Amino acid sequence: MLAALLAALLAVFAAGCGDSGDDSDEATPPPAKAEDFPDPSGKTISQLRKGLGPGPVLSPSVSLLEPGMNRVGFGLFDRNRRQLVDAPAALYVAPVKGGAVHGPFPARFESLEVKPQFESEGVKADPDAATSVYVSEVRFPKPGDYEVLGVVELDDNLVAAERVAVRVVKDGPVPEVGEPAIDIHTPTEADVGGDLAQIDTRVPPDTQHEVDFADVLGQKPVVLLFATPALCQSRVCGPVVDIAEQVKSSYEGDAQFIHMEIYNDNELDKGFREQVIKWHLPTEPWAFTIGSDGKVAARLEGAFSARELEDAIAKAE
Repeated sequence: MLAALLAALLAVFAAGCGDSGDDSDEATPPPAKAEDFPDPSGKTISQLRKGLGPGPVLSPSVSLLEPGMNRVGFGLFDRNRRQLVDAPAALYVAPVKGGAVHGPFPARFESLEVKPQFESEGVKADPDAATSVYVSEVRFPKPGDYEVLGVVELDDNLVAAERVAVRVVKDGPVPEVGEPAIDIHTPTEADVGGDLAQIDTRVPPDTQHEVDFADVLGQKPVVLLFATPALCQSRVCGPVVDIAEQVKSSYEGDAQFIHMEIYNDNELDKGFREQVIKWHLPTEPWAFTIGSDGKVAARLEGAFSARELEDAIAKAE
């Protein structure tokens, strides 16, 4: 089940997000540089790990990985489960059964903060709401089981996070970039007579229920966001819906924004809404941008920043 998968995949990520120590007045740290990390040539991932001191815990925020380039979001936490937010970091990958180590894939730091007027009551009240995410663009050569090793610079020393096992599948079920978007009807404010609580767990409800996806698909750019702010297992749905609400304020008239909830009647035990099933989503949240041609222009799984969503919209225009 989606909820069970998320709980297993993101338990550490959710537990540490509330105490980030982040200062919103500080500039976002620059992306890490590949040349600042070890060259893995001629080494196994175990050998690479042995040359480094013990480091933080790495917790991925994505579940679907395919051959080729993948956006891999992750959190880094110290042994007291406090999130690290400004440390240069990079990822390395290698097949579990042995083989060449690929990397380093340097990470960038993405803040999930929004302007005060766009922060929902749920996020304000949730001490575990995610506040940031690291993102690496990682290339996997082929399907299979891989180990992911995070290398982090702390106090001018390179240290290694515990290795994480991931699976890369040949062709995942979720619509990919360049594929036609799956046609679905999404409930609107008019459909529920203005009672947005029926179709939105955000407090207050957002403004992303003005149109039915089926009515605008293939007509204009669309941002389709699957997320459940009040019921999210990973604690990132609330922040990303707030981010979409902020970005929407700058794109009025240029793109349609649609927020689709996950569970029937907004109750976990009633199962997934048919729209989630039709899009074959294994986790949440997911954001898709769809161009006027009806094809997926970009997709984002898990936590993402306003900058990432803006870049995804640009690909659909």
